[in-house]
Amino acid sequence: MSKDITLLVDAGNTRVKFGWMRSGSPRREADILALPHDALKDAGPWLASLPGSPQAAVGVSVARAHVVAQIEELLLTQCGVSLRWLRSGPSAAGVENLYEQPEQLGNDRWVALLGLSQHARSAAMLASFGTATTIDTLGPCRLAFDCKPASSATDEAPDKARLQGAEDNSLLALRAFEGGLILPGPELMRQSLALGTAGLPYAMGESTDFPRNTHSAISTGVAAAQAGAVLRQWRTALERLGEPPRLYCSGGGWPLVADEVQAGLQRLQTDLGLPRLAPEWLEAPVLDGLAVMATAPLA
Repeated sequence: MSKDITLLVDAGNTRVKFGWMRSGSPRREADILALPHDALKDAGPWLASLPGSPQAAVGVSVARAHVVAQIEELLLTQCGVSLRWLRSGPSAAGVENLYEQPEQLGNDRWVALLGLSQHARSAAMLASFGTATTIDTLGPCRLAFDCKPASSATDEAPDKARLQGAEDNSLLALRAFEGGLILPGPELMRQSLALGTAGLPYAMGESTDFPRNTHSAISTGVAAAQAGAVLRQWRTALERLGEPPRLYCSGGGWPLVADEVQAGLQRLQTDLGLPRLAPEWLEAPVLDGLAVMATAPLA
């Protein structure tokens, strides 16, 4: 068995996603394993089934320290590899981080944006509906022709330094992470009402225009709040960037808000006389971003 596998690890607040890529490949494989924190031991058979022996592992984490330690021990024991955790920085893979203090941007948000950059060259938004909902905006390539690989090693580059993480190490920092929102995720909103009030239940109702029972009222309110944040940011990005951002969505809470987000976006696009473009689902943007960074030299 050849050592040609790089493992990708996304340690979230409630689940850990594992992916992999062949070393030297620009993209990850479609095979993903997702496990809750208390079931990490079940990753063993999946790791053993990989078509090669891992030679490296990169990851990003927002999980608690004991979960991180479990993952590190698992990969060291099962695969004999040490995990390199990635952190937010001022730039990578052709993307500038405009956060006031770049290192304070959530590591998972930053890496997901690097993954998003591989799906769209135009302005784009990533709405991730997890334990928390994050809605982040990525600007378009400022000079489209310079977003292509340089034709030779002697080609002159703009003043910005060449960055790590591109497939051929030649992409330039020509687009920017503009900023984004953080709010409680759909599930956390439902839980907060059930736990924080004396009379409201944990809602299991349908979302509807005019709710006529408490369960439906809560479910609709949660979906409307999530969609309202997305549409507010979409309209703000349109005004700032001068073009409608393409909306991408991910996260386990998406089914709870999908209908509301899709309907609201269609109404907004119609009102503005813009083409109707439905949100596009991304299964694992963080893993996509890890794949981008997996071959980057160590800082």
